[in-house]
Amino acid sequence: MRIDLVTLFPEFFSAALACSLVGRALAKGIAEVHLTNPRDFSPPPYHRVDDEPYGGGVGMVLMCEPLFKAVESLPILDSRAVILTTPQGRPLTQALLKTLSTYQQLVILCGHYEGVDERVRQHLVTLEVSLGDFVLTGGEVPALAIVDGVVRLLPGTVGKAQSLQEESFEDGLLEYPHYTRPRSFRGWEVPGVLLSGHHQQIAQWRQHQRRERTRLRRPDLL
Repeated sequence: MRIDLVTLFPEFFSAALACSLVGRALAKGIAEVHLTNPRDFSPPPYHRVDDEPYGGGVGMVLMCEPLFKAVESLPILDSRAVILTTPQGRPLTQALLKTLSTYQQLVILCGHYEGVDERVRQHLVTLEVSLGDFVLTGGEVPALAIVDGVVRLLPGTVGKAQSLQEESFEDGLLEYPHYTRPRSFRGWEVPGVLLSGHHQQIAQWRQHQRRERTRLRRPDLL
């Protein structure tokens, strides 16, 4: 998969894309990430990418031309989504990440300031995505969340594919609780069923825990 991040702050991604599972996946060629700065497509000497909104108002708006030129400079693979990170977008869910992982190319525009010229939304973007009902200083954090969530779903990123099937939001439920050594810590014990070696009972306990945890924490999922 090819992922193109169109961002005013490419340095934001340097450390995050070099470590953990995502860093190893990129090193192995499971996915590739390319950074494009819209300022490179705005004329010198100022390389301006924002301007005041028509009709007045507070703040600045990202202009059409640098964003269009930045995206048009990229190669086009057979299946491609052009994503804008914005609070107005579709909520990012595990189901959406699975859909995005089937594309050959993701182009992610990182919004800033008061947003982008509406013509970018209407004529360039194919999908708008939001992390939730809140506002951040820019679209880099949501973009990184998309990259992380998608790359971990690609074959070869996660060592045990089964672990992708036994986590939160699979089958519409949250994940069951986990325990490891020591068996007793400050008087808090590991549930006995997990030490029994009885795989059927353990599976039943975990499924019960998933349902109860979902009922208590995210009843909207049931």
